[in-house]
Amino acid sequence: MLAEAAGPAEVGALYTWLTARRTDGGLPELTEIVPAARTVLVDGLPDEAALRTLASLLAGWEPTAGARPEGPLLEVPTVYDGADLAEVAQLWGVSAEAAVRIHTEPEYRVAFCGFAPGFGYLTGLPERYEVPRRATPRSSVPAGSVALAGPYTGVYPRSSPGGWQLLGRTALALWDPGREPAALLAPGVRVRFTAVRDAEERR
Repeated sequence: MLAEAAGPAEVGALYTWLTARRTDGGLPELTEIVPAARTVLVDGLPDEAALRTLASLLAGWEPTAGARPEGPLLEVPTVYDGADLAEVAQLWGVSAEAAVRIHTEPEYRVAFCGFAPGFGYLTGLPERYEVPRRATPRSSVPAGSVALAGPYTGVYPRSSPGGWQLLGRTALALWDPGREPAALLAPGVRVRFTAVRDAEERR
């Protein structure tokens, strides 16, 4: 079943509600709950009766006020020397140093994952700081690049093409198939970016 929502905030509330129902036994058969920008995909319903039951529950569901459950906090040490830092600062009407302070101030949350294994779409930057994608995407963006596009911040988990605005880089391995869990970012995880010098990042 694919449930549509009004936006990331409602997606987050619905994802939290469905996850809680699976945990408390209300919907134990759900095997996957996958949030996206405006939808939540649910899988594992065993038959048509279960599908109708969930559809009925969703028809009467409304987002509730209050904070969502706190996920784990991940700190991402970042060297702010990205190729687009000066351009982003200009779009914001501030200096490069002020742009770094703006980006490191919020606590972010992983709204959903996609694009590549380990890539999380992070919300938390105030709306006035949204920036467009680059008019011409780069053919290769280095792994660990910290970047912005629209309302989201992201970290490229591996080298790939990309059109996001590059602010800096981290040595943190966001995706490692040999690690458990392989991805450090999952829906609900809280993220803080901390500005470091290159030498500090290597310690």
